[in-house]
Amino acid sequence: MLRQNLQQKLLQKLSPQQIQFIKLLQVPTVSLDARIKEELEENPALEDLSLTNMAEPVEEYPDRDPDDDNFNKEESSGEEFDEFNIDEYLQEDNLNDYGSRFDQNGDDDEEHKEMPIAIQSSFFDKLQNQLDLLPLSDKDFRVCQQIIGSLDDDGYLRRPIMSITDDLAFSQNVMAEDEEVEDMLKVIQSFDPAGVGARDLQECLLIQLRRKDINIPVIKKAIQVVEHYLDEFTRKHYDKLEKSLNLHDDELKEIVAEILKLNPKPGDSNEINTKQMQVIPDFHIRNSDGVLILTLNAKNAPELRVSRSYQDMFQHYDKSAQKDKKLKEAVQFVKQKLDSAKWFIDAIKQRQQTLLKTMNAIMHYQYDFFLTGDEKNLRPMILKDIADKIGMDISTVSRVANSKYVQTEHGTYLLKSFFSEAIQTESGEEVSNKEVKKILEENIAKEDKLHPLADEKLTEILKDAGYNIARRTVAKYREQMNIPVARLRKEL
Repeated sequence: MLRQNLQQKLLQKLSPQQIQFIKLLQVPTVSLDARIKEELEENPALEDLSLTNMAEPVEEYPDRDPDDDNFNKEESSGEEFDEFNIDEYLQEDNLNDYGSRFDQNGDDDEEHKEMPIAIQSSFFDKLQNQLDLLPLSDKDFRVCQQIIGSLDDDGYLRRPIMSITDDLAFSQNVMAEDEEVEDMLKVIQSFDPAGVGARDLQECLLIQLRRKDINIPVIKKAIQVVEHYLDEFTRKHYDKLEKSLNLHDDELKEIVAEILKLNPKPGDSNEINTKQMQVIPDFHIRNSDGVLILTLNAKNAPELRVSRSYQDMFQHYDKSAQKDKKLKEAVQFVKQKLDSAKWFIDAIKQRQQTLLKTMNAIMHYQYDFFLTGDEKNLRPMILKDIADKIGMDISTVSRVANSKYVQTEHGTYLLKSFFSEAIQTESGEEVSNKEVKKILEENIAKEDKLHPLADEKLTEILKDAGYNIARRTVAKYREQMNIPVARLRKEL
């Protein structure tokens, strides 16, 4: 039996242009160049004026407001061929476009400066150089190479010996016993820096201590502590160490100082950290006699244009008397590329406007902080505060805050760091939890390291200062600042 039903649904659909804008918005400045190059490679109708000959005439596409309703509407791919408006793509040049409206702030000059590049051998190169100097057989040499290649960035060998033996057999056709690999590992462990090739922290520290004069009483005791009481040492149970080894306070202090001199990550001090992404600020704020001036990094304003050759294709179509099927398909392809180029440029424009609007709102909200650089002047601020101020969605503000940096006279900050929860004082005033964290950090920095302040004591100090918060909140803030508990902050 047939039934007829009426349903009402609320749906929200994003156009391809809106999706493109959202993706561009969360791209940081350091990755924007790569994203633009990717688009330039995919779309020949898009050109970057900084890469083309400026002496040649370059046609400009008509300016469109990214906030206009037509920006968010999808154009039908089945649009009739005769409805193409060629004049829409053929306008006079205007090189003073959106790219030059933003303060360059000296970025172009810095971009063309030649920076010296330091020539430095990597951690693995240094190990290989030491290996090359040893008179080893071909088999032992290849075993040592396999071991060096199996080390992690900290300089540790965390792979089982059996796995290295298997790799040698299958990948290099070198048949070696586990004992032979163990012997070659000892050779690697004799290399500099001391501790390299260790399989755990205990072995790493013991290798370094045994390189020293073991006849010195302090070194001998330090080896004993690392070998038999490493767990008690890391947990700072100094009273147990004194009792177990029959030590005085001064003796234990010397032993602890000797162990703390050792390097727990021998690979770290020699290897350049290539994984760390370079931070390029998206905004610059400077103080001009008490007035804050905000500028956008020039890298966020590339000079993109629609390709002249693709516009000429439209002119050729306009003058053509014959409009056969092949020509129709060709111009349809050209139109799609031109539209794609225009949408991308519009998305870049809208990205710049959104970045400036959001950062300007944050700057005025945290004006006192940007003037002084004092974290105690940070006001409580959540995403909704800025979203309401600029009339945009919270998700848009979140995308800006999570990946963008601002350079000030007091340092470079991630925008996300300016957002914080509010805490009410005894007087009823709302302050940022950043202020509370700053007070915690200051009190922990000046505490007596023989008797560090426990979380309960820190809670009392904050209550005396007018911040009525619970002990578990203090513990949460301490962990967020990567500060260990009182027992682990104890020093002799």
